[in-house]
Amino acid sequence: MIVTLIVVCEVGFWVLLAAGLAARYALRMPRLGMGLLLCEPLLEVVLLIATAVDLRNGAEPGWGHGLAALYIGYTVGHGHRTVVWLDGHAAHRLGGAPPPPKPPRYGMARARHEAKVWSGTLVGAAVATALLQLAIWYVDDASRSGSLEGWMYQAWKAAGIHGVIALSYAIRPRKAPAPEAGDRVPVRAGSRRDPDDSA
Repeated sequence: MIVTLIVVCEVGFWVLLAAGLAARYALRMPRLGMGLLLCEPLLEVVLLIATAVDLRNGAEPGWGHGLAALYIGYTVGHGHRTVVWLDGHAAHRLGGAPPPPKPPRYGMARARHEAKVWSGTLVGAAVATALLQLAIWYVDDASRSGSLEGWMYQAWKAAGIHGVIALSYAIRPRKAPAPEAGDRVPVRAGSRRDPDDSA
């Protein structure tokens, strides 16, 4: 049941997101769109309550409960960034707004961007760990809660791997490709013109 509910919540997240953005920009109904977007956190609340009820009814703590905690943690850590990113593109394509700025690709600016994304993963791991620990206390049976402790390890393992990837951008910042030989450097206003420019 929990796994099915996770799938339903994931589908519901994208359905509400698409409906909210469509109402906000295509239908020109910003209040309705905002209301639909604000309903998204309710999906995580429903999943959290369902998980607690399932455990209270005597269900054996398993991978479905651990996955639910990781899903909620990921949504908390990265959900807002995802919504903002899609909102910017919807505003551009449906609302006539300028295109949203692209994330930096090179140098320390890219490293800072990757660190910011990684901070969302840290938040997700922390939220998942807190939910799993609450579930362990709730079950109050060490012989049944071992799988939940294993999901804590998985959450921080994922955060560690992501952290190493993000750190690599700071240790070895990506350099912008050098201009090709045929590329011309744009001439600034007031500067001397290229002697080969016959125009």
